[in-house]
Amino acid sequence: MGKRDGAKHDGWDTHEVDGFEILVGLSAKENDRLTLRVADPLDVWMHAAGCPGSHVIVRNPDKLDVLPRPVLQRAAALAVKHSKAKNASGKVSVHVCRACDVSKRRGAPAGQVQLKRYDTLKVYAAD
Repeated sequence: MGKRDGAKHDGWDTHEVDGFEILVGLSAKENDRLTLRVADPLDVWMHAAGCPGSHVIVRNPDKLDVLPRPVLQRAAALAVKHSKAKNASGKVSVHVCRACDVSKRRGAPAGQVQLKRYDTLKVYAAD
């Protein structure tokens, strides 16, 4: 189903699921860069809710309104895996929105963003 190409590109890991590229930030500073500079407005952004963790971007080059469910599930599981919730025994909530709905308040610490609107998926951490 999913494949990791093993490469770390400029501060993030790259994964591929069913032809969709998934980018996972490796630090708070790189989360900011990935979310605010690298992501296109219609890319999908994810983050484990209520705890520190990586920003996850699912590239959406065809500007689809809705991405395939397996792609969203795998990307959300990666968000949990790369968060403080990675050892949770049950499902973890993951915030999901378009990159254009993510912004940063002036003076906010690295990695801290605010969401204009979002949905929530509940998933287990990725293997």
